[in-house]
Amino acid sequence: MTTLTRLTAGDAELTLDPEHGCRIDSLRIGGTELLLQGPRFGCFVMAPWAGRTGNARFRDGAVEHVLPVSEHAAPHALHGTVRDVAWKTVQATGSTAAFTAELTDPWPYRGTVTQVVELTEDALTLRLGVETAGVSFPAQAGWHPWFRRSVDGGPEVELDFHPAWQEERGADHLPTGRRIEPLPRPWDDAFGMPDGVDVTLTWPGSVELKLTSRAEWVVVYDEPADAVCVEPQSGPPNGLNTLPRLVTPIDPLEVETTWRWRRL
Repeated sequence: MTTLTRLTAGDAELTLDPEHGCRIDSLRIGGTELLLQGPRFGCFVMAPWAGRTGNARFRDGAVEHVLPVSEHAAPHALHGTVRDVAWKTVQATGSTAAFTAELTDPWPYRGTVTQVVELTEDALTLRLGVETAGVSFPAQAGWHPWFRRSVDGGPEVELDFHPAWQEERGADHLPTGRRIEPLPRPWDDAFGMPDGVDVTLTWPGSVELKLTSRAEWVVVYDEPADAVCVEPQSGPPNGLNTLPRLVTPIDPLEVETTWRWRRL
């Protein structure tokens, strides 16, 4: 039987599933569910890479590592390894919780991923840390929330953000390395926001949610009929190959995002 962690603050209620990737299963504001629910949905952690890693391979110096190919993104590896494992609950109070997961096979390095969750009456703050158990390695981290396209039977969510550029997407769904002016939606694309991620989702007549992060990259995926994904992450898709960020014993990778809302 799955044991869920439930946090509350005011009329906000959050449910996490530590046994299945420490996924946020539900976020309800005044009884309104904002996340698409189901075993692949909610909001899950992406680590130690985010999005696609091209052809399921990356280099660390002269060494090439091979990752498992994702059935949803072949021939690439998708969204890291920790979304499919059980996490350990370190702490859980009425409105805060902390969890850890070990990096093991098929990731070639040993380390730990930590997620800290803090819920208030009008905001949710999520913090990720990726630490090595000794050997330095490249890594990425971020979140993949599946927001409902509509809530309370109302109109579709409206998306407002102003990226500095869009990463041109090649036929293989990987960034080509060319930065272009943002194209019209629909998107399954990465955007650069060098001043930090800042995206507002508005469900007219219901809720406005402002998603921010000091991270400089966001992937927006709005092709599904029932969901819109706004994914803050520490680097672009295929970043293990194109923009590696080294995790060392004295310099862990840390990422944070805050979602702040108000009823309309």
